[in-house]
Amino acid sequence: MTKISTLDNGLRVVTQNMPGLETIAMGVWNNVGGRDEQENVNGVAHFLEHMAFKGTKTKTSKQIAEAIENVGGDINAYTSTETTAYHVRLIAEDLQVGVDILTDILQNSIFSKEELEVERGVILQEIGRTMDSPDSKLFDKFQETAFPDQPIGRSLLGPKNIIKNISRDEIKNFMTSNYNPKKMIVSAAGKINHEEFVDRIIKSCTNLPKGTVENRFKSNYKGGEYREEKDLEQIHLIASFEGTDFYHEDYYSLLVYNSILGEGMSSKLFQEIREKRGLVYTISSFMFPFTDTGLFGVYCGTGENQIKELLPVLCDQLNDSPNSISLEEINKGKAQLKAGLLMSRERAANRCRKAAYQLLYHNRIIESDEIIKKIDNVTKETIQRIAKKTLSTNMTVSSIGPIGKLETIEKIQSRLNY
Repeated sequence: MTKISTLDNGLRVVTQNMPGLETIAMGVWNNVGGRDEQENVNGVAHFLEHMAFKGTKTKTSKQIAEAIENVGGDINAYTSTETTAYHVRLIAEDLQVGVDILTDILQNSIFSKEELEVERGVILQEIGRTMDSPDSKLFDKFQETAFPDQPIGRSLLGPKNIIKNISRDEIKNFMTSNYNPKKMIVSAAGKINHEEFVDRIIKSCTNLPKGTVENRFKSNYKGGEYREEKDLEQIHLIASFEGTDFYHEDYYSLLVYNSILGEGMSSKLFQEIREKRGLVYTISSFMFPFTDTGLFGVYCGTGENQIKELLPVLCDQLNDSPNSISLEEINKGKAQLKAGLLMSRERAANRCRKAAYQLLYHNRIIESDEIIKKIDNVTKETIQRIAKKTLSTNMTVSSIGPIGKLETIEKIQSRLNY
């Protein structure tokens, strides 16, 4: 059962009791991410997330980790384009440990200069690892190409020159200016009593930041091309388009189309391009929805000598798939989405995260029955409508590897019938 309370400071608390569990997943989700940064501090949201674990007024970084791990739990955090989250998993009887740690780092982090320099080095290593990973770098560059000169397109890690020089005050100011209880969700799922949990949060959250800055600007999808010649065995390629936001009437239709086109071993792309022709090892389609835009695309890796054959086949699939989708494929796509939804509800961490996202972006909890109904309402006509609309937007083509034989974006887009 899902229960929601709104505290006097605007902080919303949502819980889902899951009978039969002895554990709890809980966390704090903030409606603040990479797209809320100014260009001169690109990477600060992620840097702040790292620094939150590096010491408070009463605990060192080691003591923070030990507090959770001494009771067998785990603690982590992540930064995305629109969200920052801090979360733990614990045995239910140790819930207060998790509450104390998460609320402490959000209210009492000291941003030690010594720890900051250590973490600066860690993040620079993380950037280096990303740059050495063709697919990781490719996804970074693809979003930057889709949204040029916009916060939503910038790397979450930030460029090395900024990370090398970002200051303690800039990190602190980002937190105090952007974090606000009205933009936060505390979510918990598992063996949880709502009223007791709310009482714990009220007692612990007495000094949350009260930032009022709003840096989020409306996105403007452009598209374009990123090409990087690199001595690799494969060309890593993304061909993408503007997708839908969370709220679009055809959001679920595009989800079903995505499932049919490129999710799983029975998908159209996998069957035609890998199983039938052997042109790739990996190929899949993806959706990245945001609050005011989205991205829809295909990722694959292929050899230098296969790229000339791959592109016409890929474009043929994009041309043919909206009209060639069968009722059997639609039912399969729907079944995959519904099964994935219901299976995810068996894990407390998934339910905890999804409830937080729904409150942040929809201002309500969307029950599984409602989502299943929306999936069931998808038709061949709605799939065709959103697929053709999506595939008619400007392309974003990003590639890394031995790209000498790779066609230009103009040539690739000319192969499409939209």
